[in-house]
Amino acid sequence: MLQATPLTEGWILRHEGGELPAVVPGCVHTDLLAAGAIPDPFLGRNETDLAWVGRRDWTYETELPPVDGHEQTDLVFDGLDTVAEILLDGQLLGRTRNMHRSYRFDVTGMAGRLAVRFVSAYAEAEAVRGKLGERPAAYAEPYQYLRKMACSFGWDWGPTLVTAGIWRPVRIERWSTARIARVRPLVTVGEQGLGVVELAVEVERARVEAPLRVEASVGGVRASASLDGTEGVVRLEVPDVGLWWPRGYGEQPLYDVELTLLHEDRPLDVWRRRVGFRTVELDRAADAHGTGFTLVVNGERLFARGVNWIPDDVFPSRITRERYRERLGQAAAAGVDLVRIWGGGIYESEDFYDACDELGLLVWQDFPFACAAYPEEQPLRGEVEAEARENVVRLMPHPSLVLWNGNNENLWGFRDWGWEARLAGDSWGEGYYLGVLPRVVAELDPTRPYTAGSPWSGSWEHHPNDPAHGTHHSWEVWNREDYAEYRREVPRFVAEFGWQAPPAYATLARALPGEVLAADSPGVLHHQKADDGNGKLRRGLERHFAFPEGDFDRWHYLMQVNQARAVAAGIEHWRSHWPVCAGTVVWQLNDCWPVTSWAAIDGDGREKPLYHELRRLYADRLLTLRGRVLAVVNQTAEEWAGAVRLRRMSVAGTVIGEADVEFRAGRRAVAEVSVPRELDPVGPKEFLVADADGLRAVHFPVADREIPYPQPEFDVSVAPGAVTVTAHTLVRDLLLQADRLDPAARADRGLVTLLPGERVTIGVSGWKTPDPDAARSALYCMEPSR
Repeated sequence: MLQATPLTEGWILRHEGGELPAVVPGCVHTDLLAAGAIPDPFLGRNETDLAWVGRRDWTYETELPPVDGHEQTDLVFDGLDTVAEILLDGQLLGRTRNMHRSYRFDVTGMAGRLAVRFVSAYAEAEAVRGKLGERPAAYAEPYQYLRKMACSFGWDWGPTLVTAGIWRPVRIERWSTARIARVRPLVTVGEQGLGVVELAVEVERARVEAPLRVEASVGGVRASASLDGTEGVVRLEVPDVGLWWPRGYGEQPLYDVELTLLHEDRPLDVWRRRVGFRTVELDRAADAHGTGFTLVVNGERLFARGVNWIPDDVFPSRITRERYRERLGQAAAAGVDLVRIWGGGIYESEDFYDACDELGLLVWQDFPFACAAYPEEQPLRGEVEAEARENVVRLMPHPSLVLWNGNNENLWGFRDWGWEARLAGDSWGEGYYLGVLPRVVAELDPTRPYTAGSPWSGSWEHHPNDPAHGTHHSWEVWNREDYAEYRREVPRFVAEFGWQAPPAYATLARALPGEVLAADSPGVLHHQKADDGNGKLRRGLERHFAFPEGDFDRWHYLMQVNQARAVAAGIEHWRSHWPVCAGTVVWQLNDCWPVTSWAAIDGDGREKPLYHELRRLYADRLLTLRGRVLAVVNQTAEEWAGAVRLRRMSVAGTVIGEADVEFRAGRRAVAEVSVPRELDPVGPKEFLVADADGLRAVHFPVADREIPYPQPEFDVSVAPGAVTVTAHTLVRDLLLQADRLDPAARADRGLVTLLPGERVTIGVSGWKTPDPDAARSALYCMEPSR
């Protein structure tokens, strides 16, 4: 039987100045940190002082002990970052140049000193650039010249910390006769609930003539097949399977699949995975509105409630199974049902996809290409196909994976960012996105759809980012326009959009020790990576609020409010236009370090007000006011009928007019209710409130800076685990910043608007000494303009 032994002990990291202990899996930065050789790059402006790390070569070493008792011994690396040569007692085993692949080396009968020598990623990228020529990109760093996590070279939300190391597990595998090299599971659902698992098996042989067979089981069904040569297929049919559904649509039953390789009834190797039975289609049919982009799971058409995912740490080896489950659990708790793994990161670990399988989170997987023209010549072309083949097969068992996407913004960049003229006919990646990748997916994983890019209109007949065709990225808003402009159009599927805000106060305070926080203080500016980021924040705020000069706390609060308002403007509008618009994917769920960004959850894992707003926006039922139209959004499987209470109110708290209007929204449908003309608010002193079944929508006809808000008056009481606020006036966008009470404290809700006489109880965890005065000092809301 194949025996696998993790190779985790005794590693050292050698460098120009000497050596230090190393942890594998890990990377150079984490080993230097553990040894106290560098400061934390996340704190202050330390990042800048550590640029040298990515410019040096590094060597990992350990002893490979002698092993025997089997016909073959392999040294297996699940991930090497990135350009390395592997030597055993000075003998070269091989070279690597791809972070996104695994590697296997025959070390039968060998032992001694194992060395993994990493060349600077900069040196390799610059050598490839010198050979193949310049290619344009959104950023100056040379990330497009090697197969490595692009965002380790920095991004408009991430630090430039160029990593190297053995970033995924390494082990010794000993085996005899034969081993399982690859299993490609095709999981389909036939008529009358028949689940089919077809396992295409490839083996590596140590003995060519040995007769081999495989036995497989799933859901109580067993089957076997003989292998001719190195390949074979075993088919299992499972009657009456339970269908795997996205969260909110049904359950997520998972089935254990086991395949055993045998020689004369002696087990040689075992492959185990979990699968789920479901169908997935992508409806891209043309219609009166353009070209659609609608996910269909088990025959059910979905409005996708999505978030974009970036690597959760700039050092991915630090991300544990528990951390994946915490972050993805936060996404599910916010009503998210789709997570897009963005193309400037990595193919995530099995732990990520396992969590999505269990939580019912659909996964849209980008191939790792982002915001650059990528050369198609060697040595890159062969690496691209090899990594695609490996990862497509690796991820196939996961029912959560529903879409392969060729790249992020590169087709758009070619057309709109001046690349075409600069390239002058040089290769730039089109051959990957429209050739290599769809061919690999069609050959290996025909059960899932593929799209060439995001954004992508489906063909060059339309502009790549045409909102009427396919996927759309909405970045004129934020970069140049106000978020009110979201309401100008109804894209078919909004795959990226968002608005920035700083991280939580406690996150900033930890990341900038000793700094007096200000919107333009040195550390705050360093932890803002977007081009003119603070300028865009200011201009975006001034369209709605008076800018709070010199008041950091007020600036911090208003930026959080503006972020939540911006994302709400988009999602409410687009959800209300289902089924023309079939999904929104917010940029972004998470951060990889403490930074001002578009994230809903900051780099310390704290939830911004945007996160809590997503819980409202992505709930199965939503009310949204569009002037004199109330949209009633019902994403449940049952009809939603009732009456909505409409109130025209003054900011002083008086009811000017009211009415109860009946509505009926069908299953997974949107209904529109006309607001009686006499309830239409007029001028800055009036607003409209709609309430139904515990849900509320509020519409103010003018910007906040024009509203004569009353001085907010409210009472505050505390109890263990709770803060209760009772309003005596209109209190708009009340926010308890729990981390100001204690860095460990969390609140269970974000922004809330109270009418006079209303109260809200906010759950607070992690606050050890409840105090009403402290609670009041951590509460923020809209105030009269200053």
